[in-house]
Amino acid sequence: MSELPLIDPDPGLLSEGRRLIDVRAPVEFIQGALPGAVNLPLMDNEERRLVGIEYKQRGQAAAIALGERLVRGEVKAARVAAWKAELERHPDAIVYCFRGGLRSQIAQQWIREAGITRPRIRGGWKAMRQALCARIDAAAEQPLLVVGGLTGCAKTDLVLALDNGLDLEGCARHKGSAFGRHPLQAPSQIDFEHAMGLRLLALPGPLVVEDESRHIGGSNLPQAFWEGMQRAPRIRVEMSLDWRLAQIHRDYIEELWTVYHRQFGEWLGWALMRKQLEESLAKLHKRLGSARLARLQRLQELAFREHVRGNSQAHEAWLAPLLTEYYDPMYRHQLEKRDPGDFLHVGDWESCLAFAREWSAQ
Repeated sequence: MSELPLIDPDPGLLSEGRRLIDVRAPVEFIQGALPGAVNLPLMDNEERRLVGIEYKQRGQAAAIALGERLVRGEVKAARVAAWKAELERHPDAIVYCFRGGLRSQIAQQWIREAGITRPRIRGGWKAMRQALCARIDAAAEQPLLVVGGLTGCAKTDLVLALDNGLDLEGCARHKGSAFGRHPLQAPSQIDFEHAMGLRLLALPGPLVVEDESRHIGGSNLPQAFWEGMQRAPRIRVEMSLDWRLAQIHRDYIEELWTVYHRQFGEWLGWALMRKQLEESLAKLHKRLGSARLARLQRLQELAFREHVRGNSQAHEAWLAPLLTEYYDPMYRHQLEKRDPGDFLHVGDWESCLAFAREWSAQ
C-alpha cells in the first residue's frame, strides 16, 4: 500500500468543488465532514466500535484482523461497488479518512483492485480541518467592517449584496434571533466552521459581516474571529418601523412558510411552522413577563386564524409589538455600551450599502 498516491491537504480542493469520498463511519461523518464530501464508509458504526475495542485490548494487528473478518465477502463487495459507482460519476474524486491512514489506504487498495486508482488526502480530515480553521484565524486579522442595526433592517441582505460579504447566519443556518431557527437541521459546530472557512477561501481582502452575538443558534463563532469583530469599526442601518416590520414579516412568515411548504407539504408544513412560531414566542416569557406574553400569544393565535383565511398580513399585529417591546430595547441596551465613535457611518439601507462598498474599495 506504500505506492498508493497521496495528495496534500490543500483547501483549494474544496474551492474547486472536488468530490470527496469520506470512508469514516457514519457517526464520525455526522459530527462534521469536509464540504462536498459523501459518506461511503469502510466500516459501519458497530463494526468501527468493535474494531476500536479490539485495538485498545489487543493492538493494531488484532484490530486489522478483526476488521478483515467483519468486512469481507458480500459486505466488502457492496462497499467496493459503492465506491466504484461514485468514482464513475466523479472520476476526479479523492478519498479520505480521519488522519489519512489505514482506513483510506484500505479503501484505496480495494478500489485499485477493482480497476481504479485514486489518491487519498495526506493527513485526512484532520489536516484539512486544521487548514480551514487556520483560514478563519487568519481572517480575524483582515480588515473587517461590522454592519449593525435594529431587527428588521435587512442587514443580512446588505452583506449578501457585497462581493466581500461573509454571511455568518447562512453558515449557521439560523437567523441569529429567537425566531431565527431554520426548518432544516442546523449544522454541527464543525460543519459551521467548515462552511465559514470555505467561504473565506474566496475572500482574501477586506470583509463585511453582520453584527452577531458569539452564539448564532447552536453554532459558536471561533474565538479569534469573534475578537476580531469586537475590534472592528461599525456602520449602523436605521430604517422606519413600517419598513422593518415588512422585513420581519418576510423573514419570519413568508420565507419560513415557503421552506416548510416545500419540505413538508401543505398540512404538515403548516402544523410545523405554527409550532415553531408558538414555541419561539413562549421562550420569551422571562423577558416579556406573563402579561405581555399572554397578549402577544392571543394576537398570534388570531393571526394564525386569519392566515388560514388568506390574510398573512395579520401577523403584523403581534410582530410589531415584538419589535418595539422586545427586540428594539434589547438592541438599544447593547448600543449604549458602545462608543459613538465606533460607528463610521449611520444611515438608511442604501447609504450603508454604498458606504460598505466604498470602505471595501479603499
